[in-house]
Amino acid sequence: MTSNPELRSERPEHEALHALPDQIRAWASELGFADAGITCADTGPHAERLQQWLKAGYHGDMAYMADHGDKRYTPDSLVPGTTRVISVRMDYLPAPDNPKQVLTNRETAYVTRYALGRDYHKLMRKRLATLAAKIDSAVSGYDYRAFVDSAPVLERGLAQRAGLGWIGKNNMLIHPKAGSFFFLGEIFTSAPLPVDEAFDSQHCGSCSACLEVCPTDAFVGAHLLDARRCISYLTIELKGPIPEELRSKMGNRVFGCDDCQLVCPWNKFNKPTRENDFQPRHGLDNSTLAELFLWTEDEFLKRTEGSAIRRTGYENWLRNLAVGLGNAPSTIPVIEALKQRADHSSALVREHVAWALQQHGITA
Repeated sequence: MTSNPELRSERPEHEALHALPDQIRAWASELGFADAGITCADTGPHAERLQQWLKAGYHGDMAYMADHGDKRYTPDSLVPGTTRVISVRMDYLPAPDNPKQVLTNRETAYVTRYALGRDYHKLMRKRLATLAAKIDSAVSGYDYRAFVDSAPVLERGLAQRAGLGWIGKNNMLIHPKAGSFFFLGEIFTSAPLPVDEAFDSQHCGSCSACLEVCPTDAFVGAHLLDARRCISYLTIELKGPIPEELRSKMGNRVFGCDDCQLVCPWNKFNKPTRENDFQPRHGLDNSTLAELFLWTEDEFLKRTEGSAIRRTGYENWLRNLAVGLGNAPSTIPVIEALKQRADHSSALVREHVAWALQQHGITA
């Protein structure tokens, strides 16, 4: 990745900044980041696309996507004085892993691969803070602030402009040598660092596999997702009942969905994570729907401690699993698990259990 000399600061007192991008990448690598790039504090065309998406109502109940005015797409509004954004990538796919095999076993619960291990937020934020401190030690007198999904940041757009990949038809950032199974993080800074060339070329070509594979037909078109039909939204963001017409399409996906990534040809180049914290815990990469459904709330809280799964909450966790069980084969463990929750204290859970039993020809 090369820096654009036309966008460098030419003030003599900042000559040390010119050689810093390569050093930043070296430090980032030492800290476990797979790549790093630098861009101006400008999201370019991504800002308009976000506004059009919100106007169409595709964000559903995610009101936070429309909050904060222009802060989400104007870094200087979020952190006044920001002139550059350092974008980093950290791979998360565990190895060995066979997600497609889990999806084909309908009695097994499918959890999106990023949520199998520990939550990435604290780990990445701590390392970004360390990276910022290293930069500050090299060129002091500037402000640095790190973000990992902790503020309204248009991270994929900034990463594309920092040269970390292109935005695929499934809206994921895709790196030509690493696919799309990675987290992103940012450092907003007032330091006038040289910037990298944006990744403007597109390499999806005529491929539309990601659009066609979506179980719930959530893609309105290339680069356009109706989140209200997306399984990740339905199992993580949605707090009420899952629309009945979509339940049978969800299969055994109980927290998130990776289908549009798993089918992407570029993910044959994905890099297994180097982080032990991202390795699966509590057998979540290969647990049956029935055994997870019978977790007590205390078990749920204990086994999801430090996990992104905690975000959905116990009630919605049972809701999601009930749908998965409704789509599972009519085996004794499946039916017995559902019957044990038929009188659950939550009306939301009871509704989804009743639906699931009906799929097996049983009236609750």
